[in-house]
Amino acid sequence: MKKIRVIDSHTGGEPTRVVIDGAPTSPEKGALAARDFLTTEHDWLRRALILEPRGFEAIVGAYLCEPADSTCVIGAVFFNNVSYLNGCLHATIGVVQTLVHLGKISPGDHRIETPSGIVTATLADDGTVTVKNIPSYRFRENQVVEVPGYGPITGDIAWGGNWFFLIQDQGPEVRFSEIEELTRFTSAVMEALEDQKIRGAYGGEIDHIESFGPPQEGVEADSQNFVLCPGKAYDRSPCGTGTSAKLACLAASGTLAEGETWRQASIIGTIFEGSFINLPEGKKITPVIQGKAYIIAESTLLLDPSDPFQFGIGS
Repeated sequence: MKKIRVIDSHTGGEPTRVVIDGAPTSPEKGALAARDFLTTEHDWLRRALILEPRGFEAIVGAYLCEPADSTCVIGAVFFNNVSYLNGCLHATIGVVQTLVHLGKISPGDHRIETPSGIVTATLADDGTVTVKNIPSYRFRENQVVEVPGYGPITGDIAWGGNWFFLIQDQGPEVRFSEIEELTRFTSAVMEALEDQKIRGAYGGEIDHIESFGPPQEGVEADSQNFVLCPGKAYDRSPCGTGTSAKLACLAASGTLAEGETWRQASIIGTIFEGSFINLPEGKKITPVIQGKAYIIAESTLLLDPSDPFQFGIGS
């Protein structure tokens, strides 16, 4: 009977499951090496932790490792129900809160190594975490994709740690009551982008679709979004890498100035505050995303060799 200890948290409603004991140890330092190690040799860990019956489609897992960069407090590899993610800011905030819970860190600046690069998380006394993300940018403006059942849809392609297709005021209304239709719509957009070979820079797969609209009544924000993630689960939080991509588009369009705050609401009404710092080359920004995570469980997961679903249902 194999035992794996995890700590669960949520950031703006989106869950993170951090492995703290029982996982195989990567033989090489660094988040990229650890991701390759898990992908090629130990993908059972992702499946066991995230797939049913132990998990569900919205959970993002985090595997902690020794960083290659000695200035980092930890390395982290993120994964979901279908794959490994380049980056994940809601989960980064969850990792920070988990390290606080374990007594590993205290308020201050903490560098975290991820597969997409090093981010800096500043922990405040009240538990709020402000993350300086990797350089982000808009790759293409007003890209048109023909979506079966919906017609031509126009969006921006941007990098915020993952590749996003950002849609403004098209398709179903961005409201919690429209989640099923929003899922159908954004899934159709994702499939159309792939079918029509529309990609990010260097052929990067656009695996996140983000639809924006005005905030619902009672939500104090500049915008409300619905984000479809790989595996076709929707993000309960405003999505940190998605908000980074949004900030990159706002900066490129001159809609938001450096240092100004953008309040991004999620489909359930939770808020990330975002701003950006211009980088010297002028076309990229450093997004700054603020949010808070809450610890919700400490668990020991049991993997019984006689259980036909010890590694989860599906792949």
